[in-house]
Amino acid sequence: MRDAANAGTRTPPDKTDGSTTDNHVLQSSTAGPLHGVKVLELGGIGPGPFAGMLLADLGADVIRVDRLTGTTPQQRDSHLVLHRGRRSLALDLRREQGRDVVLELAQNHDVIIEGFRPGVAERLGVGPREILERNPRIVYGRMTGWGQEGPLANAAGHDINYIALAGALESIAAPDGTPVPPLNMLGDFGGGGMLMALGVVAAVLNARQTGIGQVVDAAIVDGASLMTAMLHSMAATGRWNGERRANLLDGGAPFYGVYRTLDDRWLAVGAIEPQFYTNLLDGLGLADELAGIAQDDRSFWPTVRERIAARIAERTRTDWESVFDRMDACVCAVLSPDEVIDHPHIRARGTFFERDGHLEPSPAPRFSVTPTATPPPAPQSGADTRKILADTGFRDEVIDRLIAANVVAEV
Repeated sequence: MRDAANAGTRTPPDKTDGSTTDNHVLQSSTAGPLHGVKVLELGGIGPGPFAGMLLADLGADVIRVDRLTGTTPQQRDSHLVLHRGRRSLALDLRREQGRDVVLELAQNHDVIIEGFRPGVAERLGVGPREILERNPRIVYGRMTGWGQEGPLANAAGHDINYIALAGALESIAAPDGTPVPPLNMLGDFGGGGMLMALGVVAAVLNARQTGIGQVVDAAIVDGASLMTAMLHSMAATGRWNGERRANLLDGGAPFYGVYRTLDDRWLAVGAIEPQFYTNLLDGLGLADELAGIAQDDRSFWPTVRERIAARIAERTRTDWESVFDRMDACVCAVLSPDEVIDHPHIRARGTFFERDGHLEPSPAPRFSVTPTATPPPAPQSGADTRKILADTGFRDEVIDRLIAANVVAEV
């Protein structure tokens, strides 16, 4: 099959002379550590496409099976970045011939991922039993909110529901105590898509060692619960109580939180360690005033917070940046998504790149031997239909009949 990992991407510098990189390691000629891994993604929304994006970013050859009807403009815009790095096959999975195409594709893939409700893939004839019968080495990744079994398995839900029942949302509160959703990053993307990708890679490693594939049941509620491991550890050792905004990391500590500046912008303060707290007070000019108060004396935390808030409110965000850029106090500006590209550190590392007037986060993490490449843009639905089918062994006349029968579509 065509190697999509290098199609339209930025390749690493050539190292034909046997020299090493600045990190003193040899670079591979492939783009990403998952180069050669073939993934079939049954199109979905949100955390499923994020998992597919992560795998594609790391060099996997990902084919996205899109709905025959395509996507609405709103869906296309919201998934502009999430769909990058794939090839697209537009197919009607509800048709028997469409199902047969997927079963044929699965025979020469390492991974298949889907984000349907429990039982839907089985009803479509592309569940784990059908897929693993044809390819016993394949990893079948399943992304759901509540998991494949349990009382809520078939219930509807969104990120906010999963993190609520995982015990994560209750601990993230506004000053008035109201729980505040952290967008959908903690559940959908952190506990969902990212752990789905990790689980799939782990299962691929096992399959290559044993020749045996398996099902990866990636429930967002499980992943979000896993994200609370440190919270439970702190609670078990008496360093976290049930009162909101009274703990080290939940906004209770005056040296760990956000503060409004004179120009209605914000500073993020994370001066947990004593040396950073000392530098924080020095930078704010509060060292003498607060000298008699121990950093960990919780009875004084409200007072210290008031003094820090009042002082930071006296100057603009830029003023404070100029102060704290010169010292280690774990203080920085709270940047908007549009501002990040202009920060010197973010720009120097290439953490984001611009494409067609919009920003995209670069693939992460970084690899010394198998560096990733700039991923190709999201394809149009069905952009690669004919090529994918031809590479799989379908003859031109068969492909033409599938298109004429509206089983697949090309653009």
